[in-house]
Amino acid sequence: MNSSLFLHVVERLEGLIGRLPGKIQKAILGELTPMKELFLKQRSPRFAFTGSANTPLPQIMAAVFPGFVPADPSGTAHRKDHWRDYRLEDRGTISILDARGSDTDESLAKELEAEPADIIFFVEDEDRKRVRKEPIENLVTVAEHNRRHGGNAGVVGIIYEGDTASSDNDVSNRAERLLGTLESKLKRDTPVLRIVAAHTGGTSKHSDAVIAAIARQLPNEARIETARVFGHRESQHEIAQLLVKSTTAICTAIGAQPIPLADLPVLTTLQLVMVSGIMYLSGRERSLRAATEFVAALGANVGAGMLLREGARALLKLVPGWGNLVCGMVAGAGTYAIGRAAIAYFLEGVSIKDARRTYLRSRKRSAQALPPASVEREKRPSLPAPKRSNRLRLRG
Repeated sequence: MNSSLFLHVVERLEGLIGRLPGKIQKAILGELTPMKELFLKQRSPRFAFTGSANTPLPQIMAAVFPGFVPADPSGTAHRKDHWRDYRLEDRGTISILDARGSDTDESLAKELEAEPADIIFFVEDEDRKRVRKEPIENLVTVAEHNRRHGGNAGVVGIIYEGDTASSDNDVSNRAERLLGTLESKLKRDTPVLRIVAAHTGGTSKHSDAVIAAIARQLPNEARIETARVFGHRESQHEIAQLLVKSTTAICTAIGAQPIPLADLPVLTTLQLVMVSGIMYLSGRERSLRAATEFVAALGANVGAGMLLREGARALLKLVPGWGNLVCGMVAGAGTYAIGRAAIAYFLEGVSIKDARRTYLRSRKRSAQALPPASVEREKRPSLPAPKRSNRLRLRG
């Protein structure tokens, strides 16, 4: 699935949104914004490295992110003060700016003006009582350039230990010393996110600590690729839940429109876009066809069953007031249940049989959440007392 398809869905949505009341329009647009950032503006995360230049950058990255191996190991040479894309086989791309030991201030400023960094890493690979002055000045220069050109980057300090791991007490002392130095030299709008120790052959806990520290600092447009590239489960789940929440809210509002069946193509496409987004987060390729096959395997969107459910939903819209409300909640409940099943299958690794159970449980819980009064009203639309009915009409 490419961005042009999602753009088409967004344009169709915006046309429908324009026909809704003002308050509802604002609510839907608030949910649509993060989805547009995640899909239409999606890009690779940008990491700038500052500090000591004693150690080759790929060596540091392999220590900080265990399992990090560029798709082309022979092409790891990089130019100082210029952004370079690291393509990770079958996972995605990250952009790296090696600004360590930079002495070409003008070139560095141009790179950061064109593409500000999302995260700035500071490398300390020497065990000294005090952090050397030159690496700190290098960090301050990069942070100032980045901030001046609209970057909102936090700093992650890396204590690189080479081939040997120090004792916990020694690492703790170095981390405390480095944290104090960074906080005293940086301005308040450049926060220190974390200090992490890394060494050759380190465990995955180092990577988890770094990704957890930077995940919420990244702009939405860079979060999907980061979660995908590094396979960070916490970030993947957080983004997937945001996607399900926004899609459910939009489908609920669109489903409540008083136009029978007019919204069906948009609702179906939105649900498939949601599933394909969760697939991509897990490391798979986006595919509306694969998303359709998954939803069909749930028994949620195929054949006569789908037509009967949507036909009943359309008939409910013919009942003024409560009919539209129930239709919207039905559309939202189905969307949420599909999203929960997709998270269980693609991110949690359950079987399709268990994913189907998750779908049915989630849909049942959502249906039980319908207001009892509204359900009763739908069953007996002609029974309410005239006085009560008048009050409802007066409220519009």
